[in-house]
Amino acid sequence: MSVNYAAGLSSYADKGVCGLPEVFDSPEELKAKVETLAQLIKESQYLVVHSGAGISTSTGIPDFRGPKGVWTLEEKGESPHFDTTFEDARPSVTHMALLGLQRAGCLKYLISQNVDGLHVRSGFPRDVLSELHGNMFVEECEKCGRQYVREKAIDVMGLKPTGRHCGVVRSRGLRACRGKLISTILDWEDALPDKDLNKAEEASRRADLALTLGTSLQIKPSGDLPLLTKRKGGKLAIVNLQPTKHDKHAHLRIHSYVDDVMKQLMELLGLDIPKWEGPTLCETSTATATDIKPPRAVPEKKVKREATKEGKRDTTALTDDGSVEQEAVSVKRERADSPVELKEEK
Repeated sequence: MSVNYAAGLSSYADKGVCGLPEVFDSPEELKAKVETLAQLIKESQYLVVHSGAGISTSTGIPDFRGPKGVWTLEEKGESPHFDTTFEDARPSVTHMALLGLQRAGCLKYLISQNVDGLHVRSGFPRDVLSELHGNMFVEECEKCGRQYVREKAIDVMGLKPTGRHCGVVRSRGLRACRGKLISTILDWEDALPDKDLNKAEEASRRADLALTLGTSLQIKPSGDLPLLTKRKGGKLAIVNLQPTKHDKHAHLRIHSYVDDVMKQLMELLGLDIPKWEGPTLCETSTATATDIKPPRAVPEKKVKREATKEGKRDTTALTDDGSVEQEAVSVKRERADSPVELKEEK
């Protein structure tokens, strides 16, 4: 599937300030600033990272408001260039470095505005991850809340039905849930998922250090979450080539490519960057990552469809016949307390 998911969103006039000039720190400035960042992380008891589209540009997925971003080119009447697909995109150095920081106990929680699924596919634990705008590889049952992590990107957006149904069997002798599955990708006016947003707000208030990577922090409410850390007495460090909305609140501002910053940072912390060995799914921060592979399928039975429920937001695998496969690996769900499972497409 093309990474131009923006083309599937509804029309929206206010996309923020686009195309601001990029600024680069000198090699000497960059070295000194990354050393400061490393010291802040060493002193931190609860680090929270906020990631934006800028951490995925090195994978071939364009950002939105950069010089060649989707919205920037749209304003000029031009079309963005894509070097990959969602399925072919590989986690960047930054994605894998964040996994390394989490495994080392340095990173306590990750909040992402990205929909490309690269955090999950890198093996980052879902129970310490909030994907505020959804995930191209995840669909959810409207009825029971079960989530399915797919091997291929979902081809619909805006919380719309995917055409599949939940195959969860409630208990022995009872029929499957059969609720409609919907995409988790938000459109402009869709409400952020409550569970993800609540966990993100809680982590932001608890943090003593908020680190933002590759985001201009323009979209609300996700862009304002780092300020919760600041208001609670914590520090804010920003890594971005363009000016951000909250630069004046930052204790440290670094102007460089995020991959370069993370390489230097991990070296200073004495930590290795994990090697990516293919799409993996990690259920919790205490569990071992699992390869994303198709589980055994279960025959689908035709039953009456259940009524669906619609939602809104505020902002400034599947078998060949289309049936849902049997539960394989449980994963942490992001909204209610009902279970989640890994599902893949063939």
